[in-house]
Amino acid sequence: MILGACGYGDCSCARGPVAPTPKLAEGFDVLVTERDQDVTVHAGQRIEIHLRQRTGMTMWSNVRSDDEAVLAPIPTGLLAPRGVTLAAFEAVTAGTASITATAGAACSPGQACPMYAVLFSVRVTVV
Repeated sequence: MILGACGYGDCSCARGPVAPTPKLAEGFDVLVTERDQDVTVHAGQRIEIHLRQRTGMTMWSNVRSDDEAVLAPIPTGLLAPRGVTLAAFEAVTAGTASITATAGAACSPGQACPMYAVLFSVRVTVV
């Protein structure tokens, strides 16, 4: 008898692995995923960014705030599950900032690769 598994708890191997729903980690106040576009937080709150890798794409990278005076990057202290990019920010002062990340096409070495990228962006209003 041969048994196969996908590597995740909830799985249908015919359609690929189903990643577990992200949960807010201890020490954070707000969870942002790739589905979010706008969030509002209070100064002093900590934001956890949880971005899942898309099929056929590289891992998310260059996760950053466009205004570190409003949203400062902080260490997550978390271990990311396979296929997930984690980042964290602290809301420093009232204002608006965007958190962005990019991913490109995942291509095999030595193969022709399409030149496109995907942008993640969420606008964060700190009150």
